[in-house]
Formats: sequence, C-alpha cells, structure tokens
Amino acid sequence: MDAKSTKLTTRKREASTSSKRGTIDTYAVQCETCLKWRKLDNQEEYEELRSRIHEEKFVCNQKEGMSCEDDARELRYDTSRTWSIDKNGLPKTPRGFKRMLIMRKDYSRWDAYYVAPTGKKFKTRAEIEAFIEANQEYKYATLGDFNFIVPRVVRDTVPSGIPVKNPKPSKKSV
Repeated sequence: MDAKSTKLTTRKREASTSSKRGTIDTYAVQCETCLKWRKLDNQEEYEELRSRIHEEKFVCNQKEGMSCEDDARELRYDTSRTWSIDKNGLPKTPRGFKRMLIMRKDYSRWDAYYVAPTGKKFKTRAEIEAFIEANQEYKYATLGDFNFIVPRVVRDTVPSGIPVKNPKPSKKSV
C-alpha cells in the first residue's frame, strides 16, 4: 500500500444489521513518521484530518496518549476487512449535514450521499443546490463543501467469493 496515501477508510467484514450493511465502521489514518495505521474515533475526526492533510500531515503524537512506539494500538493492514483509500484534501461536510458512503454489493465501488438536517437524502449537487435555495437557513453550506468523490476499493482486500469487477471510470477521468 502506498505510504503517501495517508488517508484510509475501512469496512470490517463482520456480520452486521441490514441498516449497517455496506457502510464504513472504522476510520483510519497513516502516520507520516512511522507509517503505522491508526484508528480514528469517528467520521468527524476523519473528515477534519482529511480536509487539511496537505497543510498538516498526521503523526501519532497528535492523538492524546499515542506515540509511534505504541504498537498495541496499531491497526493492521490485512484482509480481515475491506480497505478503501480516500482522496486527500476533500472538504469537511457542512455542519448539520452527514456524508454517507455505501459499498455496492459487488464491492466494485462506493456510492456517496449527503443527508440534510431534515433527513432528506441527496445523490447529486443539483439536488443539494435546489434544497439550499428552497431552505435559506442552510445557505451557510456552500456547494463546494459537498463532494461526491468516493474512496477507491483496495481490490486485494475484497472478500473471496466476490467476483472482481472493475468499476466504470468516473466522468471526471474521461
């Protein structure tokens, strides 16, 4: 795995309820110094780090009570979970909104959605724009803060028995 890929999301392969199926259960970051993977407390901490990783690289001692010498708290990169590498520098989700990633059943890719404080779910920026126009109390949330770029699934961590299917290239890469 590329050490410069600094950010990572993971999905454990454990039995889960149907409402949780295909979602991320662990957020991790790689230390710039020791290259160990460290589990983060929640999605908000992950998004904060991801949004400013270009200006401030993550090192273990940024987390209280952690150091590069702490092997017991290392998150091992292995095939016990499906790993996905996220793009660095994506903006934090605006206050009150929630960014959701759902893994496709064939493990080919993630799908990104945003959920408004009202519970309304969005699949596109156009839907978000229309919602904000109609609900001026959310005008603080700029369209640039909503990003539908999804993490790349690490193919060698997909569970055995799942046919490997190459994801279609995104419109941006054409």
